[in-house]
Amino acid sequence: REVRKSERPTTRTRTRKAGRNQGTPRKMPTPCICLATSDSRCRFKAIRAERHAPGPSDVVIDVKFCGVCHSDVHLAKNDFLISKYPCVPGHEMAGVVAAVGAKVTAVALGDHVGVGCFVDSCLNCKYCEAGNEHMCAKGETLSYNDPPKHGRAGEAPYTLGGYTTKMVVHERFVVPAPKDYPLDKLGPLLCAGITTYSPLVRFGAGPGVRVGVSGLGGLGTMAVKQAKAMGAEVTVITRSARKEAAAKAMGADHVVFSSQPESMKASRGTLDLVVDTVSVRHDIGVNALTPPGLLDLLDANGSWCYCGLILDMQDVQPVKLLLNQVAVTGTAIGGMAVTQECIDFCAQHELYCNTEVVPATPT
Repeated sequence: REVRKSERPTTRTRTRKAGRNQGTPRKMPTPCICLATSDSRCRFKAIRAERHAPGPSDVVIDVKFCGVCHSDVHLAKNDFLISKYPCVPGHEMAGVVAAVGAKVTAVALGDHVGVGCFVDSCLNCKYCEAGNEHMCAKGETLSYNDPPKHGRAGEAPYTLGGYTTKMVVHERFVVPAPKDYPLDKLGPLLCAGITTYSPLVRFGAGPGVRVGVSGLGGLGTMAVKQAKAMGAEVTVITRSARKEAAAKAMGADHVVFSSQPESMKASRGTLDLVVDTVSVRHDIGVNALTPPGLLDLLDANGSWCYCGLILDMQDVQPVKLLLNQVAVTGTAIGGMAVTQECIDFCAQHELYCNTEVVPATPT
């Protein structure tokens, strides 16, 4: 779902002309309006705040939309017992470049851009240098509720997210998007879209590869669309027969009903990769002493990849992994290069998240 940011601050920042960088701001904080909750009861209200003073490599963004991610709910409710208040969630931002620093080359005034789950990393560890900034050895700075670590995300005690009118972000962590790609569809690609795109690329989804998608929610729908656009044979795995029509409409070639033993038995060993988007504990049948389960849908040498943020422990017995020669693994978003690739791929193939736009009405 998308949240429209409907109010804009009345203060204007003076600008100077600098060719491509016209709109470069003076070094002063950028005022903004945020939707924040002051405690775990999630009673959001508008607050006035300030973004850090833009530097020469920073981009000032007028935020037009921000997706509501399940992670936002976790942090707003303090489910992880680490939340700081007031909490301003949001890491699926889409907007328009309002100003750029003198050294910015990646984007220009008026460009459409997105910002995802993190806004800084060390940039010099082996992971950052390999384009995996989200795995930064020294810790990436998340887009909200996270202390800045590396000097490019301001000096506030912790970051404020995308439920806001403006963001100030270093150009390394800004993702350009084609202007003809709808802004209200862009935000979720920075989290849900890259979360499913990343394992599909990592495990070589394409012609001749049989991809299963477990769960047909926000992530699952994008996984189906992306895998199909890559040329893979796509199977949706769901408990509910009511989702069959929706799965086929999104491009799925087959549907397996995990609640029906006959459907499961007929589909054993038919998949090379399963992208599991279910976010609550569920038994995939990794215990060798239990009857055949979801894991048995994999062919030999197949991979079961978790995308859902499951907080409960799951039982894993290596015997079944050994006998079937399969792997159970996981994935979490992606670095900046693969995120840009995801945006470009979705734009090229006209892939869009299913969204509902809800106006944000500050009080």
